[in-house]
Amino acid sequence: MNLRPFYLLMLTQTFSLIGSRMTSIAIGIRVTVDTGQASPLLLVSFFNELPMMLFGSAAGVLVDRWPRRRVMVLADAGQAFGSALLLLSFTSGAFQLWHLYAIVLFQGTCAMFQGPAQDVVTTLLVPDASRDRANALRQMSFPLAGVIAPALTGLLYPLVQMGGIIAIDMITFVAAVMVVMRMTIPQPPRSEAGQQASGGFWRELRGGMAYLTARRPLLWLILYFATINFLLNGPLDLTIPYLIRVTGDETLTGLVLAVMNAGALAGGAAIALRHGRRRMSIILPTFVMTGIMFLAYGTSRTPLPLAFSLFCLMFTLPLAWGLFTSLIQVKTPPDMQGRVFSVFGQLSNLASTSSFLLTGLLIDHVIEPAAQKPDWAFAAITGTGPGAGISLVLLAVGVIILALTALMLAIPRIRQVEMILPDYE
Repeated sequence: MNLRPFYLLMLTQTFSLIGSRMTSIAIGIRVTVDTGQASPLLLVSFFNELPMMLFGSAAGVLVDRWPRRRVMVLADAGQAFGSALLLLSFTSGAFQLWHLYAIVLFQGTCAMFQGPAQDVVTTLLVPDASRDRANALRQMSFPLAGVIAPALTGLLYPLVQMGGIIAIDMITFVAAVMVVMRMTIPQPPRSEAGQQASGGFWRELRGGMAYLTARRPLLWLILYFATINFLLNGPLDLTIPYLIRVTGDETLTGLVLAVMNAGALAGGAAIALRHGRRRMSIILPTFVMTGIMFLAYGTSRTPLPLAFSLFCLMFTLPLAWGLFTSLIQVKTPPDMQGRVFSVFGQLSNLASTSSFLLTGLLIDHVIEPAAQKPDWAFAAITGTGPGAGISLVLLAVGVIILALTALMLAIPRIRQVEMILPDYE
């Protein structure tokens, strides 16, 4: 099978992601500096993921019904339109936070269709023998953008300001749309499971969950990943405020963030270099390392330990998510994958949006103020300076991840899911 279309698709989608990350970094710095609080930044993430949380499964039905190329074109075009509105808001001098929330809500709606469509397109364009590497490339695009976007933003922002950064973002979206419009993406063949779940919209809507319910170990793993999403997203979205409070240096914060994203890039590369087909032998042990690194991150106060713990922490996440994506792809017929990935996405986004909302409120209004009081109960572990409350949250996340992963490792049907469930082929 010719993989050039997939590589071209990933190249342009990565450029688009770099543009999006440049915009989010510029906005994140501005919101943090203007408000001095963590909640507004977390609310941006909350509104971006809210559509997938509420309507993800319904979007999966439409992804399975519609031509995948059309879905991806409309999703990219919608994101570009959202960036155009944001550009207008900034250049007019009328920008307000609610403008940002409304626009990221719209862009999150577009992403709700784009994510499952990309998962299915990977299955259609890449044979199973190359799928781990393909998903590794997809996982690497996020940290690659995380390494490149901060440097480009820091270089260009003084020259072009917010409007120029958003304009670059729009150009990358347009390039991505043009490439997808010229691609040929085949429709998947009808499978027996797909035919059983076909019919009216509501029957098809239930089809994704019914497919997973009949394959309990896969459903348990999806619920486990959704729980991990809840534990990870809010605390990791506090990385910039935490590093600034702990180090007191914006330059050091930027360098540690670069190391953090380099770790995720290395984790994606590790998938591409791995040999063998037993994915579960890697997925769960990586989360053991994730839990340990959260403990190290939450107790670090100087740049080198912070950078090391974040590098190792982010190294594990692309490994787990990339290999689990491949596992779902090989265990699910392509004409069912839109619905199955949307169920996975909806549960994960329900967890992550709850995490963003809850974490911001707890940090700003409960935990961080309590940590500044003389009677702070955890002072021996976290200290009492700025960031002590966030430190406690990071430590709690590490302990819970280790406990949940130990439980998953103790269940034979989870460990042996690759042998228990047949491949769709």
